[in-house]
Amino acid sequence: MENKFDRGSALSIFGSDRKEDFMALLFALIIAGATYFLVG
Repeated sequence: MENKFDRGSALSIFGSDRKEDFMALLFALIIAGATYFLVG
């Protein structure tokens, strides 16, 4: 029997993990940039 690892993709709003990772990175960069300009 082969054990398949489930990342919980049923909870994802995106169709692919690559798009989800890219959007998470973009969102993190937006937050970091806003924090940099507001604090600094």
